[in-house]
Amino acid sequence: MIDSNQFLAFCAIVIGVLGLCIGSFINVVIYRLPRGESIVTGRSHCPNCARVIAWYDLVPLLSYLVLGGRCRSCRAAISGRYPLVESLTAVLFLIIYLHYGLQITLVKYLFLASLLIAVSFIDIDHFFIPNRLVLAGIICGVVFCFFVPDVSIWSALLGAATTGGFLLLVALLSRGGMGTGDIKLGLVTGLFLGWPMGLTGLMIGVCLGGFLGIILLVTKIKGRKDPVPFGPFIALGTLIAVLWGAQILKLVLGVVI
Repeated sequence: MIDSNQFLAFCAIVIGVLGLCIGSFINVVIYRLPRGESIVTGRSHCPNCARVIAWYDLVPLLSYLVLGGRCRSCRAAISGRYPLVESLTAVLFLIIYLHYGLQITLVKYLFLASLLIAVSFIDIDHFFIPNRLVLAGIICGVVFCFFVPDVSIWSALLGAATTGGFLLLVALLSRGGMGTGDIKLGLVTGLFLGWPMGLTGLMIGVCLGGFLGIILLVTKIKGRKDPVPFGPFIALGTLIAVLWGAQILKLVLGVVI
């Protein structure tokens, strides 16, 4: 007989393994989507020798460790980005699972976390956010409104309007200082979190981005005109709001959600 603690531990293991597998797919999205390649068809191959990678060398995290971080064929170094994304996804999945438990809300925020990880790394690498990911976020965000009870459709629409509208205003006032991809991403996060949680997550991201920007300027790592991707900060602020947004609102404004 399996008791409740053993069942929860088993679920945590399943969620962690799922996170590793989803993280492996996210790596495909991060690499292929900006290059205009299909994320559904086509075998994975080594970017150095172009040899197709066998299935047993595609086991998330484990294959990287077994191969010592090198291609089996040409021995070229495999980017540490791959195990990083897989591990990060697994850890986030576990944290979200421990926060929400086994309920339909868990599916919603696991999807959002996956989307934000892909968006963040693409923005870091290429300084843009693909419209295909934004569209997927909008469609799924609307669908979740009808099946997940935590955010109503009206709250979701208000959240999207305030987050997207705020970033649009920033873009207009800064005359291009904010990219259109960031505005679209803000709309997606507002749609998922609703009002006022979406705006809370965005404000957290703005504060984190501003703080890092000051550090980069003071240390002269970046100049005033050097671009800094803002997508990862929107993503981080959103995830913080997903997990602790209610507590932050209560602490800062005395508002109970």
